Amino acid sequence: MLTRLTRPQALAVCAAPAAALLATAVLAPLPFSVAQPGLTADVLGENKGQQVITISGAPVRETTGQLRMTTIEATSPDTRVSLPQVIDSWFSTDEAVMPRDAVYPSGDDVQEIEQFNRKQMKESQDEATRAALTYLGRENQGIDVTLKLADVGGPSAGLLFSLGIVDKLDGDGSGGDLTGGRVVAGTGTIDAEGRVGAVGGVPLKTQAARRDGATVFLVPRDECAEAKAELPQGLRLVPVTTLEGAVDALVALEKGTGEVPAC
Repeated sequence: MLTRLTRPQALAVCAAPAAALLATAVLAPLPFSVAQPGLTADVLGENKGQQVITISGAPVRETTGQLRMTTIEATSPDTRVSLPQVIDSWFSTDEAVMPRDAVYPSGDDVQEIEQFNRKQMKESQDEATRAALTYLGRENQGIDVTLKLADVGGPSAGLLFSLGIVDKLDGDGSGGDLTGGRVVAGTGTIDAEGRVGAVGGVPLKTQAARRDGATVFLVPRDECAEAKAELPQGLRLVPVTTLEGAVDALVALEKGTGEVPAC
């Protein structure tokens, strides 16, 4: 037997499941991570009491200025991110909502992810060392490079590691520093051939860089638009695609000669 509901009754019946769905959506965990500007570290100096770059088998220069690698800090892979958190972060200038798989691409287990990130960091350090020594033509000279950066994982410091090795061994090639005494920051992966690759979270990394005193930021060219969208005042973007191009840009900036690329 069918009966006809009055309009108020019908609205009440429809509203109940809608309210339940809304409550579920608000409380349910979402596949996102909330990220914010993270630490930066000068690869030419120390981090947490340890020299970041240690070189043996060749004379090492005294350097001035800083080369700061940059990071983001994200909610841990097992943190439940809800709809209200996503909405709050969406409108925040110092937070970003990122797909969880973009931040933690290796699985759900925390230990597994940490192990994956450490492996990526080690591979990045090896590639950065090969790229720097190959660029300098010193890959077969018995030079040993040790890189240490506590509590940081992933491959995005590769470019800065390579630049730090180049600066310590050769500077600008004519007695000066790559940094020109500035605080230079940046991000980017690197392979053994010196090719620079894109990374995530660039707008947050530029904020971290400016917070820690940087005036120049090296960014993978493919991420120029993203970096420009929320660029902190007083920070100059320099796009790069190779280690050689990054060195050339820094030398041109230091000496005030030649063209410095811009986004």
